[in-house]
Amino acid sequence: MTEGENARLIAWNHEMRRVHARLREALSLTRDALADGADAEPATRDLLLFCHGFCTALTAHHEGEDRRLFPAIAEAHPELGETLRYLQQDHSMIAHLVVGLQDAVGRGAPALELDRHLEGIAAIMESHFRYEERQLLSVLSALELDAERSTVLGPL
Repeated sequence: MTEGENARLIAWNHEMRRVHARLREALSLTRDALADGADAEPATRDLLLFCHGFCTALTAHHEGEDRRLFPAIAEAHPELGETLRYLQQDHSMIAHLVVGLQDAVGRGAPALELDRHLEGIAAIMESHFRYEERQLLSVLSALELDAERSTVLGPL
């Protein structure tokens, strides 16, 4: 095994933290775009772009975990089955909230309504990320999964 292959095999915990940090930043930028255009009706172009980018990235992150990461963890650590089911339920709830936000942005909802959508996503997303990191980072530090990072954790 080359040094690069070894680094790739043990870096999943670091990659997850990086992706979570990027998603937190994308949410922050989306909320800033909303605040900057709060007086504009309908939603500003910046908000539309940030929302689309954030929603797409968050969805791809969770879909990658569900398809590639969680099955690999379940195979190596069957004792984490309940934890993984809980995280997948969170993914479903967050996906539902993301669709609600996308619909609100698409119909040019008022800034206050958009902020409520973003606040709901932020609260659940943060709780989910913290739980996921507490439960999985040590497992990920030793996970041997031969896959592209973007396929497993999303494009960020």
